[in-house]
Amino acid sequence: MANERDTMSPTMIGLGVLWPTCWTGIPIKLAFGLLAFALGWMELEGRLGLAFLMLLGSPFTIFAVPLISITLDGHFGEGIGLPILFLLSIPIDIWAFGVVGRTYFLERFRKEPPEALGFTLWWKSAVVGAFFLPVLWFVVSLVTETAVSTSQSLSQMESLRLLFNTGLPIAERIGLEVTIWGTVSFMVLFLLMVIGISWIGRIIREIAQAAQPSSDSYQALITRWDLMRVPSDQGVFMTAVTGVGIVLSLLFWVVLPVTTPHPHECCQKEQAKAGPPFKPMEVLTRAEQEIAQIEAVVLAIEQSRDAGKTASETDKKKGGVKAETRKAEGAPAVTQP
Repeated sequence: MANERDTMSPTMIGLGVLWPTCWTGIPIKLAFGLLAFALGWMELEGRLGLAFLMLLGSPFTIFAVPLISITLDGHFGEGIGLPILFLLSIPIDIWAFGVVGRTYFLERFRKEPPEALGFTLWWKSAVVGAFFLPVLWFVVSLVTETAVSTSQSLSQMESLRLLFNTGLPIAERIGLEVTIWGTVSFMVLFLLMVIGISWIGRIIREIAQAAQPSSDSYQALITRWDLMRVPSDQGVFMTAVTGVGIVLSLLFWVVLPVTTPHPHECCQKEQAKAGPPFKPMEVLTRAEQEIAQIEAVVLAIEQSRDAGKTASETDKKKGGVKAETRKAEGAPAVTQP
């Protein structure tokens, strides 16, 4: 068991402490984050939402986030909720480091946890994060930009154009580019994260080397770290947690409808009014009446047109008779030779 403790790599030590610490504190942080969203105190930039969650989950971001925002122009969002959320993360991270650190020291190192272990692990990890995370952000961004431009150049190679006659199809070209630059960026991110975790693991191992060995048996150590995570008065603990959860839930749902975004007055659409109910029999009766009126109008027009034609023919006949009569009256008499 001693040999196993001595041969543990710094990466395994750092991962064994940071991973449980992350999942111990992030549910509480997310509860305050949702409340800040509901109150309208915080607005996140969509493309950096995943990076924000990663930094929020890690227990040493209080110094790294301002440095990334100021020096590297990586703004995660706006609103007073961001600084409030990260300030509230300090006691949560210290508490999570204390719970996980004491358990890890007893279980893995067989060492007595030093006093204020959570605060010691937090401030040392925070200093490392304040230096390392901006470097990681800058390196990964630079590598990603370079990999994207390189992948675009590779997808436009002449050999690929000759292979596909008219060039690489759009879907295949996009897939090739994403595969190239995504693989390169992920490998660089993974390597840098391993270096950062190993760095913190060395700090934890140095603290453990200075701690006093525990003289308790393994069964006694198991009992101790179980009691560390189980409160002595479980009824009071569950009542307090349930009460806080109910209060936060009610506050969230009370403020959410008020702060829900609505369209501006200039962009509001006219509300459609419901029409009268459709009655088929009334429509058919009205249509029959309209058809009858139209038939009457058409019949009247035809009758007037026929009457006009008859009158014009009568006038023509009368005019012809008068002309013949006038011609007969005005003509000279014809004498016989």
